[in-house]
Amino acid sequence: MPVSADDVRRAVAAGAGLIRETPVVSSQTLTERTGVTVALKAENLQRTGSFKLRGALAKLASLGKACEPGVVTGSAGNHALAVAFAARVRGVPCEVFMPEFAPIAKAEAAIALGAQVRLVGATVDESLTAARDRAEAGGLMFVHPFDDPEVIAGQGGLGLELLAQVPEMTRVIVPVGGGGLISGVAIAIKSQRPDVEVIGVQAEACAPFPASLAAGEPVAVQSALTIADGIAVKRPGRLTLGLIARWVDGLVLVGEDEVAEAMVFLLERAKLVVEGAGAVGVAALLAGRLPQDSSGTTVAILSGGNVDPGLLAQIARRHESQAGRRFVLLARLPDRPGSLALLLSLVGQLGANLLDVEHIREGFDLHVRETAVQLVLETRGPEHAAEVQRTVREAGYAEPRAVR
Repeated sequence: MPVSADDVRRAVAAGAGLIRETPVVSSQTLTERTGVTVALKAENLQRTGSFKLRGALAKLASLGKACEPGVVTGSAGNHALAVAFAARVRGVPCEVFMPEFAPIAKAEAAIALGAQVRLVGATVDESLTAARDRAEAGGLMFVHPFDDPEVIAGQGGLGLELLAQVPEMTRVIVPVGGGGLISGVAIAIKSQRPDVEVIGVQAEACAPFPASLAAGEPVAVQSALTIADGIAVKRPGRLTLGLIARWVDGLVLVGEDEVAEAMVFLLERAKLVVEGAGAVGVAALLAGRLPQDSSGTTVAILSGGNVDPGLLAQIARRHESQAGRRFVLLARLPDRPGSLALLLSLVGQLGANLLDVEHIREGFDLHVRETAVQLVLETRGPEHAAEVQRTVREAGYAEPRAVR
């Protein structure tokens, strides 16, 4: 095999003193919801915000002096940060190619680490192609984010940590993008504990592995549009495809809404900021994609936490609306001084918190002396929201009718 357990152990040495041993956190809420003892491997707390640093350090260590002219890579963000950090440690130049719509926070973080960032293409695959061309033209060393034996061996260090941290582990759930993480983790764990089940999770919106495994060769998908941008890889690597076929027990898929809910769950219940790619394992558990296994502990790897703040805020607002703690109230009222104040006073008496208010005079069938207002309110839940809506209606504030 191109990567062995011995390779993993050697790669771990490259990160000594730099790689954090990230904590394993128990989750009573997940355990109660799933009927399975669940623990979370918080790799989102790793330096640079993801597991990727393990592989990047291992790769640059293997290159030795060959990387002195500089290194170049393509990435959605996490691998870019890891290579930039590893390059800074070794004192070598670094260029990273990222998709044009990569999260701004990740691009800025790579620049802060000293990398020269180039935004090229719409997908990770296009960025990788541009990075490879740059490496060949400039005499730089290309560092692939997943389809590289040294990178895979470095990621396997996470598996060795889990063996020591969770001796009662019977199953591990791993996010899958290009397949480097799950390949390394599976090799590290199953070489010592073949009884441990290794399950991969992909986002439905970008899931090339099921078709690729069936075909026996990499098969690209058409779209990579998903909030789990860290695993939005349209085509698996040939190396990782073979390793997954050999070492991994199964793959499941999760939807965008399920990923979003898992991110909010981790924020609210575990107090952990986790990006979409890192939350797919928890999404699979919450959605019941995995069979119950009452024996031992199931570990879900939270592979990264580099989420764009704007996206996280949007997901949190959406969750609040779905949970009935945030809703929009439309009301028609006389267009004269004091009318809005009376309505807001009533809302305040009902204990609702006003988040936003907007006058609307177009698109509704209103009298010339009427106006409509849209109130964004925060409530204690669906019952409270229904009470506010009912009381406002009973007070004579009817909802405006749309113009037809």
